[in-house]
Amino acid sequence: MELGVYTFVELRGDISPEQRVRDLMEEIELADEVGLDVFGVGEHHRPDFVVSAPAVVLAAAAVCTKRIRLTSAVTVLSSDDPVRVFEEFATVDLLSGGRAEIMAGRGSLLLGRSGFTEIARTDHRLPRETLAIYTAVAA
Repeated sequence: MELGVYTFVELRGDISPEQRVRDLMEEIELADEVGLDVFGVGEHHRPDFVVSAPAVVLAAAAVCTKRIRLTSAVTVLSSDDPVRVFEEFATVDLLSGGRAEIMAGRGSLLLGRSGFTEIARTDHRLPRETLAIYTAVAA
């Protein structure tokens, strides 16, 4: 059995986004130190959540952790270029020594994607074409 945690990195109380990201990095380091298997960071595109680019945060975590696997929770492929997503996570994988993972999905809050394409705003399914491109590049 494996044990891990994930977070959407929501803003709470009067904590600034900068402080919340610093707290997140400490949380990831602690999870690594206590021996958890995986730490996931969610992607949201709303002002009440701090992380809209999990790969960036996971890259920072990669250089200050030793063994914990680092994953998105989830990466919204319908609002991004699947080749670019692969490249970003491949870089995290290099920085982490092979500990990067990606969990792809459609996201759960369409409201949060109001700045993206019409398809991303209205389609609740993970687009097959986008997933096919990602899996072909990752192969």
